[in-house]
This record gives sequence, structure tokens and C-alpha cells, in this order.
Amino acid sequence: MKRFSKDFLWGGATAANQIEGAFDVDGKGLSSQDLVAYKDPYAGDVVDNFTFNVSSTELDEYLTNPEKYKFPKRWGIDFYNNYEEDIRLFAEMGFRVFRLSIAWTRIFPTGLEDTPNEKGLEFYDKVFDELAKYNIEPLVTMSHFEMPITLTQKYNGWMSREPIPLFVKYAETLFERYKHKVKYWITFNEMNMNLNSPYTGGGVLADTVKNTTEAAFQASHHQFVASSLAMKKGREINPDFEIGCMINRIETYAMTSKPADQLLALKADQLNMFYPDVHVRGEYPRYMQRYFKENDIVIQKEIGDDEIIAAHTADFVAFSYYMTHTTSSDHANASEAAGAFDSPIKNPHLELTEWDWPIDPVGLRITFNKLYDRYNKPLFLVENGLGALDTLNEDGTVNDSYRIDYIEKHIEQMYEAIEDGVEIMGYTTWGCIDLISCGTSQMTKRYGFIYVDQDDEGNGTLKRYKKDSFHWYKEVIETDGANILNKE
Repeated sequence: MKRFSKDFLWGGATAANQIEGAFDVDGKGLSSQDLVAYKDPYAGDVVDNFTFNVSSTELDEYLTNPEKYKFPKRWGIDFYNNYEEDIRLFAEMGFRVFRLSIAWTRIFPTGLEDTPNEKGLEFYDKVFDELAKYNIEPLVTMSHFEMPITLTQKYNGWMSREPIPLFVKYAETLFERYKHKVKYWITFNEMNMNLNSPYTGGGVLADTVKNTTEAAFQASHHQFVASSLAMKKGREINPDFEIGCMINRIETYAMTSKPADQLLALKADQLNMFYPDVHVRGEYPRYMQRYFKENDIVIQKEIGDDEIIAAHTADFVAFSYYMTHTTSSDHANASEAAGAFDSPIKNPHLELTEWDWPIDPVGLRITFNKLYDRYNKPLFLVENGLGALDTLNEDGTVNDSYRIDYIEKHIEQMYEAIEDGVEIMGYTTWGCIDLISCGTSQMTKRYGFIYVDQDDEGNGTLKRYKKDSFHWYKEVIETDGANILNKE
């Protein structure tokens, strides 16, 4: 009988800024995501308005006149006051791991404090203790797009070196406090998202820099150094920690067998792999020299940076996977399109979600093989899921067969990758409970197995309802996937 191993880490994934709420409770400071205003994302029946970026003008306006705007990530789904119920529901599904992030500004409200906020530390103590009650392993992301806004105002975020020691102090605080409660860590969420939004990934106000691509890579360099120094601290505190890196993985195909299309696909793949190349191999890959030259990019480094990056590398490679891209040399902005978060070039062989994201389960198997061939490190799929417009029925049910179909096909391909010889640690579906969308700040773009009664304006009872996918995923975990892998 086909099945995953008994120690495979099944679970779900979230981020503090998308679920916690309580943005000004118990001493928490403002993060970059607390200053992302809701914008009506609908154009007809298609959602197309991403809210990744915030300009310096917008930031000043949001700070000066906050009452004029709605900031959905400030209220989340109130996990802060509902964590016991939510974790109980995760346990009912059989979760073996729960991926969450810690809000930097709960621990150091501005990022500049010498001593941590005890109330913030106590909250995560309670969350970890609740998880332990059900034998659920926490997988903790230390920075999930949650830059203290003070560091953006004072230093333009990761454009400056000043946040490096501040992040290391924050990381050391977490490692010391939770060294007996947390084994699995990720330093930065989807570092390559800096290239799509320097504000989201690096707390950088893009309109204040001359070359936004250069700024993204400069911010990334400082994060590489901070990540490596954090890994060093973590291993000194507890050698049993497993500390990984993470990217948003976008497998790229050439539209045709035309050499120009194939070359574009190769270059797009290199740009995506750049981040784990540095984190795992411990050095900047040589292919980036030409990229930097052609894009007028000069990275400012200090003596010793390269040695730090080389000495402290990732134990595993975590990644998110939602879609694949296609490259075509016939496209007007082919190079830019290949590296974009949501490419305008669509693969004619793939179906699209309601948000026009290509659905490609086989691409997941390809990317597992490619990553493992490249790094020979354990892989962890920490985000994968389907954003959809769910309907809550009068009897409290949600019939989301489309989500079951999506995840089932990806799990099947993940199993095929294991059969190919790939070492996979686990699988945490994105938004195991409905949450505020990162890209559009919506509530109605739902990913979860658990429906939360709340709309885009923050109205609702916040009551939790089990979707059909809840019961289905519970059976997947109970059988280690045998229920879907052995269908006739």
C-alpha cells in the first residue's frame, strides 16, 4: 500500500500578521504589515489589485490619519484571543506540525529596545504550550514580512546595515526563550519576494531609492548576513535546532523549444534559485555577476560578510509553491515577466484559479527533484494551497471540493517525488484556517480548512466552521495519504 512515512510532518501554515490581530495589545508595536491599507481589489469578477507596496507618501498618510483607512492585518482573525480553539481544531485534524511566525514587534515593539517585551514572550509561551498538549511541533518563522515600522522610518528597513544586530538580538531572544519548545526554525519568509516588493520583504520604501532592483538585492544581502549570524547563535544555544531558509518557488517553463525561450527560462530559474544558492552553498553564485552588471547593481558589503555567509548555512530548504511560470521571448517585457510574482504569460496547458494563478501539480514534482538535485538537503513544503471564494451554507457547511481536488493532486505529486528519491520533511498547507490575504489584504480570498465568519471590512462573528476539506485532510493525515494514493 502506498503511503507516506509515519514521521512525515503533516500540518498547516500561517503568519502572525495575517491571523493574530491585537495589533496594539500588551505592548505590541506597529509592523510594516500594520500599515498596509485595504483597497477594493475587485475588477469585475477578477481580483487583480495587489497591496504589496507602500510608498513614503502613503506611509506618512497612514501614520497621520489612520482613522481614514482600514488595515485588515491589524485585526487578522483574532488568533490572539482564539488560539486555544484554533489549535484544538488543528489537533482534531491530526496536525503533527503547525507553522506560525512570531511578530518581531510583540517582542521588541520598535526593534530598538534593549530588553524584550515580556507580555509578548508570554503569549508565544502559551501558544507553544498549547501545541505541546496535542503533540504538535511548532515550525517558527522569525521574520514573515513583519519589519518593525520604526526601522523602516529610521533606516529604510534592510537597505541599511543597522537592522542586522537588532535582528540577531531578536533571534537570540527567541532561541533562548524557546530552546526547549521549538526545534524547527526559518529565519526569513520567502526572501525572494524582496524582488517583487522591497517594502513587503525588506521594509524598504521603494520610492526613496533610485534603483529598486538594486535596493532589493542590497536589502537581501543584509538579510543574508543577519540570517547567518542568527543561525550561528541558534546552534550555540541548542545544537539540535534545525534552521532553514525559504523562498517562494516558481518553476519556470519555456513557452517553446526555441533557444531564446529556453534561455529565458534558465535565467528566470537562476534568479529564483539565487536565494537558496547563497543560503545553502554559502556564497554568491557566479551567474549573478552578469545579472548585476547588466542591471547596474552594486552590492555594498563589509569585510567579513562573505565569510559569515559561508560559515553558517541552512539545514534544510523550505519553500512555498502555488504556481509555475512560462517564459516567451516574444513577450514585450520578457525578462521582467519571467521574474514577476504573477506572470502575465499564461501556460495554455494549465487551468487557472479565480485569481488567474496556473494550477500545476506536476510542476511541484519537477521542482522537488530540481531542488534536491541542486542542494542535496532535506526539503520542506511549507506553503501550498488554493485561494477561492468559499460559500458558507445555512447549515454551517462549506462544500469546497475544488480545494480537496487541488491539494490531493499536489500531495500525489509530492509522493511521486519521494519515490524519485527526494527527501521531504513535511507539508504544511497555506492558510489552514482562513486568514487575511498577504497580496490583496482580503478575507474573501480563502485558503483554509476552517471557515472564519468575517468579511473584507472586518465584519462578522469570527465563528469557526469546518469545511468539507477539514474532514478530508483529517483522513489524509490519519492514513498518511493512503486514502488518496490507493484509489482504484
